[in-house]
Amino acid sequence: MKLQQAPHCIVMVQPKAFGYNAATADSNSFQIMPADDPKEIQKKGLEEFNAMVALLESFDIDIRVFQDTTSPPKPDVLFTNNWVSFHEDGKVILYPMMAESRRQERRTDILDQLRNDFDIQEVIDLSEEEKNNRFLEGTGSLVFDYVNRKAYACRSPRTNDELVEKVCKVLHYKPVLFDAVDQRGKAIYHTNVLMFVGSKVAVVCLDAIRSESDQDILLDSFLETGHKVVAISFEQMNAFAGNMIEVKSRSGEPILLLSKSAFNSLLPGQVDALSRHTEMIPIPIDTIERCGGGSVRCMVAGIYLPLRNSI
Repeated sequence: MKLQQAPHCIVMVQPKAFGYNAATADSNSFQIMPADDPKEIQKKGLEEFNAMVALLESFDIDIRVFQDTTSPPKPDVLFTNNWVSFHEDGKVILYPMMAESRRQERRTDILDQLRNDFDIQEVIDLSEEEKNNRFLEGTGSLVFDYVNRKAYACRSPRTNDELVEKVCKVLHYKPVLFDAVDQRGKAIYHTNVLMFVGSKVAVVCLDAIRSESDQDILLDSFLETGHKVVAISFEQMNAFAGNMIEVKSRSGEPILLLSKSAFNSLLPGQVDALSRHTEMIPIPIDTIERCGGGSVRCMVAGIYLPLRNSI
């Protein structure tokens, strides 16, 4: 089986109660307390979500959209990538979440529905680690290089070293751990807001990695895998320029998904480097970014599972 960096299908969950989650704000400095009425925030978030789905469908991307359950309210449910990852060998991993309000996002009924089309061989449930106060929030915490079997992770309250090692052992990946902080010296909550790894290009906010040895580890790793490195600034990272995902259309065309704010923050040379190998789709999700503290990558769980009809 030839490994692919871009998933052939993506999962998204349409929210019923999107809004600002005070329970996650302490560790997520990207969240901004809204002045708008919560009902208006919920309405705008849903509109942005639906517009994103329609835009991706217009590019012939295979999307499986699931509906949020009504109870309990789950303000962050649209950030699907934090509770699950789907792998090319048929493994599915369920992850331990730091905020109690987010743990109901894990849905085995979604896995049951996906089994109709995809070959799920094994479900590895790490959620019991929540009792030990050890967390690892999916492909928010882990940025996978699927082709070269590496997992990049910056340490934070939501990303436990030992669980990184455990997942890498299960998947036969090499862990690449490092420290990263924002401009105030606070640990960056998720790896996927400061870096992205595509088929040919890697985006990383090197300014956030204060240790020269950690920077060298990352740059040497990208040199080894042949990735062109696009360095972004703190300002660009804060505009979610590190929060991208490369996907494929049904015809196999590579497409780079990112938010409009991320795209607008990029310099012409950076756009050229990123668009050389993939078409870029800027997606307007200002309300979701501001109130939720996450962006396009966070909203998408990539499926690498084999199709059942291909077995």
